[in-house]
Amino acid sequence: MVALTPRPALVIAVLASCGLCVSLMQTLVIPLLPQFPRLLNATPATVAWLVTATLVAGAVCAPLLGRLGDLYGRRRLLLVALVLVAVGSALGAASPDVGTLIVGRAMQGASLGVVPLGMSIMRDLLRADRVGSGVALMSSSLGIGGAIGLPLTGVVAQHTSWRWLFAGAAVLALVLIALVAILVPASGERAPGRFDFPGAIGLAGALVCMLLAVSKGSEWGWGSPLVIGLLVAAAALFVVWGAWELRARSPLVDLRVSARPAVLWTNVASILIGFAMFAGFLVTTQILQAPLGTGYGFGLSLVAAGIVMLPTGISMTVFSPVSARISARWGARTTLVLGTSILVVGNIALAFLPASIPLVLVATSVSSIGAALSYSALPMLIMDAVPPTETAAANSLNTLMRQLGTSSCSAVVAAVATGFTVMTDGQMFPAGTAYTVVFATAAAGAAVGCVIAALTPRPQAAEVCEQVLAEAA
Repeated sequence: MVALTPRPALVIAVLASCGLCVSLMQTLVIPLLPQFPRLLNATPATVAWLVTATLVAGAVCAPLLGRLGDLYGRRRLLLVALVLVAVGSALGAASPDVGTLIVGRAMQGASLGVVPLGMSIMRDLLRADRVGSGVALMSSSLGIGGAIGLPLTGVVAQHTSWRWLFAGAAVLALVLIALVAILVPASGERAPGRFDFPGAIGLAGALVCMLLAVSKGSEWGWGSPLVIGLLVAAAALFVVWGAWELRARSPLVDLRVSARPAVLWTNVASILIGFAMFAGFLVTTQILQAPLGTGYGFGLSLVAAGIVMLPTGISMTVFSPVSARISARWGARTTLVLGTSILVVGNIALAFLPASIPLVLVATSVSSIGAALSYSALPMLIMDAVPPTETAAANSLNTLMRQLGTSSCSAVVAAVATGFTVMTDGQMFPAGTAYTVVFATAAAGAAVGCVIAALTPRPQAAEVCEQVLAEAA
């Protein structure tokens, strides 16, 4: 076991900054999507791949980097992921065409693996009384970055070239590489066995098929042969992959550990919580920018809407350490139940389409507090239920589940927004009913997640004994 770090505050700050970088990579181009067809001389369908490529690459890279980190060193793989982000960002800044930019965005997607690796490093290096606060901040950084990324992108794009966004991301990644190399010690915890290449290929194929279908369903048509074929292929690949993993000596994902109630139901709840959290970020910004003529919009600019959303990031930052204190005293499950309950309240308030900006701000802040508590508790529940040598892989799977939730939210928003529309100033916009449906669905998802969290049993004694034996081995 590696000695505990004498600089816990610095380690937490550096790793949480890496989590912030991840969130910024996810939202980097979203405000610019309407402008990119003109800027890049490309069709809107092609430009949409700037988001899809990052989503798919992140979902594939997260479990692979997590398992590689357990086997060959989490700090080492954290640095590899940050190098991929730096190279992808530099490629994006210099890209001569949309195809090259899509490749750069796919490389930026590798950043999603940074979060589970960082949380696992914290478990290895920090004292037990500091792990909770560190993991809470790192986990919540996904939401914090989303709240500050939109206005930041808007300001930069409004005053200079979009290429500076990618150049800035490259510089940020290089700075983080240097800080991790200097300030974060290597961990001695390693899992036995070899990397499961067949399992990696099978999981990657299944995830690509599933996420392409989910993210492109509205564009290609949910009943189209391509989308249905992708969903069938994903289901078949998951079945074959699962059969392989159960027989492999050193599986990519230990399905027997993942099937434990404490792990399985936490991952199911993570999908619902990811959906409920992302609805607030994604839809509220659209409401703030919608014209007054829609009956619900406020007609704000992208930058102004982003500034209104800033308090949501502040709320998540403030309540991350609060969640760690709640977990330390009453347990992470209590924190998750409390967080999901608050998420329900926030989404119900937003479903009524508040008539003033202050009311919108209050409702989104409530949702952000619920998201901060929930996101902070999820990795703690996972780490309590798995052996230390499988922490990165287990947290990577949980991060993937949250990503599936946010992806599903985007798909639902796109489908509902095209189903309920209103004509304003000669343009078609989603009707207020569409957003009410989305927020009501998010509230229902959070409510189901709350019930799951309340009913999920703690790790059983047999599981705890297995962890002790694994540590002794």
